[in-house]
Amino acid sequence: MIIHIKSLSFQAILGILDFERITPQEVIINTNIVYTYHDTFINYADVAAFIEKEMQTQKFELIEEALQALSEGIKTLFPAVQKVTLEIIKPNIMPNCRVSVEETYTF
Repeated sequence: MIIHIKSLSFQAILGILDFERITPQEVIINTNIVYTYHDTFINYADVAAFIEKEMQTQKFELIEEALQALSEGIKTLFPAVQKVTLEIIKPNIMPNCRVSVEETYTF
């Protein structure tokens, strides 16, 4: 099974620039979560809520750090996860493009 969560959007502190440490900015998350379904399912609403809460409470400086923390948290909360791909997009950081970083973690 693969859960797809696309365009999860919220405000968060993310970045190393002075203004990014003070003012929340829009962040968009895309994720694909691979797991084997037996008798237990993974509630996608719980995954989305975890991602948003983690991003808003941790106030990451680097996207890379956020990706790693999110992947570890997803695996801890949802042990059936075998692989997770996460993409964090900062749509408004540059005037002429959307910037993102993506990583796949296999457990």
